[in-house]
Amino acid sequence: MLFSTVAPASTSTSTSRDADSIPQHHPARDQFAPIPIPLRSLLPHSKLSLGCPILSRLLSGGLPVGTLTEISGESATGKSQLCLQLLLSSLLPPCLGGLAASSLLILPSLLPFSSLLKRLSRLPSPLHPSPLDHIFVASAHSPDHLMMLLYQADRLFHKSPSLMPPLRLIVVDSIAAIFRSEFDNNFGDLKARTGMFFRVAAKLKEQASRFGAVAVVTNQVVDVMGPEMAGDVGNNHHMGPALLSSGRMVAPAMGLSWANCVNTRIFLSRNDEMAAVGVNGEDMAACTRRSMEVVFAPHVPRSSCEFVIRKDGVFGLDIERQ
Repeated sequence: MLFSTVAPASTSTSTSRDADSIPQHHPARDQFAPIPIPLRSLLPHSKLSLGCPILSRLLSGGLPVGTLTEISGESATGKSQLCLQLLLSSLLPPCLGGLAASSLLILPSLLPFSSLLKRLSRLPSPLHPSPLDHIFVASAHSPDHLMMLLYQADRLFHKSPSLMPPLRLIVVDSIAAIFRSEFDNNFGDLKARTGMFFRVAAKLKEQASRFGAVAVVTNQVVDVMGPEMAGDVGNNHHMGPALLSSGRMVAPAMGLSWANCVNTRIFLSRNDEMAAVGVNGEDMAACTRRSMEVVFAPHVPRSSCEFVIRKDGVFGLDIERQ
């Protein structure tokens, strides 16, 4: 523990005085008592590895502990697969980029979980022969239900059941699907939706900061149409160049209010191309190129790299996109 002396702000210039002018046993001296500062707060924040050295390097080691990260992209870009990889990475010890902790996966519905379970079981986890024993799963049917689950998760941060390691990772896949059908497009509902955005994000960030955890949400994208295509992108204008996927200009869903709630935004994109195959390159076949882009983050500049999805996980390619 380290200590520092913090002097309180004086309320009047006529009554201001320092600690040396106050008698030794005077109650006012308590205002100048040393305030303990946790040593951990002065150390660099630990990070959660993305399960691939190249992808983790893009984020200077991984997702920062104590923050909220959004992974956005259109369908079939690899959002859920990357989240499954994060669930397994959290089981690793800190020396290997993990959190040595359990994790919580929140889905809009448990119906597709059987396919996720099969994909998760195929991912390698050499240090944990039974990784599924350390992953909690819940379904959130509405934003209010999501908030209830987040408050219920507080006790898992303190102590998980059956001698499991405490919770240190929350993944919501996907935040847009939970909010999609709950609000109409009128002023009252939009105002209520924005307020719920702030409450959900505040709770996730409070849990991440308070318990030394990582909060991750996935988000969908919407097409950007109209005059915005010639310049900045509507609700994405404060983030620099436009985002492209499948040859279309897109922006993460839920608008600027939600964008201001997250600490880090990662954008996954895909583009289908035709490539020459065969001995002489006479045949053509479709191939998919995927890219991960750090749109904004508090600890790294905007950057990107290509990646591939294999049966054993998501892996970056050591080729920087210009």
